[in-house]
Amino acid sequence: MTAGQPEKRRDQRVITTLPVFLENATGVTRDVSASGVYFWTDGMCAPGEDISFSIELQTAGGRMIRKCQGEVLRAEPRGTHVGVAVRITESATEPA
Repeated sequence: MTAGQPEKRRDQRVITTLPVFLENATGVTRDVSASGVYFWTDGMCAPGEDISFSIELQTAGGRMIRKCQGEVLRAEPRGTHVGVAVRITESATEPA
């Protein structure tokens, strides 16, 4: 957050590195919350675009997959990768 600007996030972020699977690319999370995610990928994403992806989670009960639908809020090119901020609009978690 920048000084003087109000926090826009609805949910607390957790800094974590988890595998992300897109239709034609893979990535890794930087942080996640109940309503959004920021991840690095070598795939193409554009602001305003609808996106489907899955995040692999390790839980006490075993490996789980969180399948998500969302909207790309930002896409920030950094070298050969793109940092992607997504607002999650739908998600479901199921055993892997």
